[in-house]
Amino acid sequence: MNLTQPWSKAHKRMTKTSSGGLPYSLSNSFTAPLTSAELLQHTESRQDADLLSLYSNHPLTYTPNGGSLDLRQDISNLYGPQISPDNVLVFPGAQVALQTSSFAFASEHTIVFTPGYQSTVECPKHAGGSVTSIPLDPKTFQIDLEKVKEAITSKTKYMVINQPYNPAGTLMPLSEYTELISLCRENDIILSSDEVYRLLEHEGTERLPSVADFYEKGISCVTMSKPWGGCGITIGWLVCQDEGMIERLKDVQYFGTACPARASEIQGMMVLRSSEVILEERRKILNDNKKLLISFIDKYSDFFAWTPPSAGATCFINCLPITSSQLGLELAEVGIGVKPAYCFAEKVDASFSGFFRVGFGEREFPERLAKLEEFVESKKEIWAEIMKSKK
Repeated sequence: MNLTQPWSKAHKRMTKTSSGGLPYSLSNSFTAPLTSAELLQHTESRQDADLLSLYSNHPLTYTPNGGSLDLRQDISNLYGPQISPDNVLVFPGAQVALQTSSFAFASEHTIVFTPGYQSTVECPKHAGGSVTSIPLDPKTFQIDLEKVKEAITSKTKYMVINQPYNPAGTLMPLSEYTELISLCRENDIILSSDEVYRLLEHEGTERLPSVADFYEKGISCVTMSKPWGGCGITIGWLVCQDEGMIERLKDVQYFGTACPARASEIQGMMVLRSSEVILEERRKILNDNKKLLISFIDKYSDFFAWTPPSAGATCFINCLPITSSQLGLELAEVGIGVKPAYCFAEKVDASFSGFFRVGFGEREFPERLAKLEEFVESKKEIWAEIMKSKK
C-alpha cells in the first residue's frame, strides 16, 4: 500500500488544530453539531422509551461486524425497496468506509475527479490499481462526460464521484447523472458515490436519487456528521443492492474497524428516528447563511468569484488578487481559518490556485463571516492595486 501525506496537514498546522484551532473557523465542513441533550430531547418528544432505556442499559460488548440489525434497519428506511438491512454495512464514520470500498474494488483501473476530498481521490491509489484523474471545470465544477468516455478502458472497474460535490457544493443535473450511470452500466463499472451531503439540498434544488437505489452496481457512502450534525457519533455506512458486493466489502472490512460502538449505534438510531426535524433545522441554518454569503460575494465581486452552491454545507470561492495559500496564511494571522486549494489536490495548477473552501453550516457562521469582511476591508486598497496590475 502506497499511502500519501494528508493534503490538509499543512492546513492543520496553519490553523493550529492541535492546540484548539483558530477562533473564527470558516473551514468546517459539517452542519451545526447536535448536543447529547438535544438528541435525548428529540427521543423523549417522540416518546421512544425503549430507545432511551436501551441507551442507558446497553451492554458494553462487541457489536456485530458491519453493525447491529436495528441500526441497519433504520438506515435501510432511507432508501427504496431494493435496500434491506442486509444491503447496509456500518462503519465508524465515512473515511474508513471509502477506504474499504476502494480496497474491495479498485485493484485495476479507477476513474476519479479532481480537485476533491482526498479520500475520494486517493483511496483507489492506496488499493494498488492505476488511477485516471479527470479535472473538473473550475467555472462549473461539473463532470465532462466526454472526458469520462475517453478515460474508460477495458480495465476500468471502479469510478468514484462525490455528489453533492465537496468543496464547491454543486450538484449534477439529473440527466447527466443518469447518463454517467448508463456509461458505468454499459462498461460494467462499479460506481462509488460519496453522498455525505445528500439531504442537504438548498431551497429549490432537486435531490438526486441515491446511487444505491439507482444503479445495481452503485455504492452509496454516508456519514452522520454532515446532514445531521452528528460528528461525534462517528457512524457512517455503505449501501448497495448487490449482495455479492456486500460480501466482498464485509471481507475487507473484517481487517479494519469492523465493530462500531454500541452507544454510537443507539445515538445513530436516535438521529434517524428524528431525522426530518433535525434536517429541517440544519437546512434553515444553511439557507440563511447562504444569503449572507451571496451578499458578501456581491459586495466584493472585484476580489472574489464563485459558482453558487446548491447543496451541502461548503462552497469554493476564488480569491482573484492572491493565491489561496497566501490568503490562508494572512487570515490565520488574524484568527480566521479557511481551507486553501492545496487541501483538495496533490498539485494545484493556476486554474485553481485562488480557490479556498468555506463552510457555512454552523450557527456561528454570521460572526465568522463578519470577521472575514473586516479583513477584506483592511485589504481593499492593496487588492485593488493588484487587480489593476493584472489587467
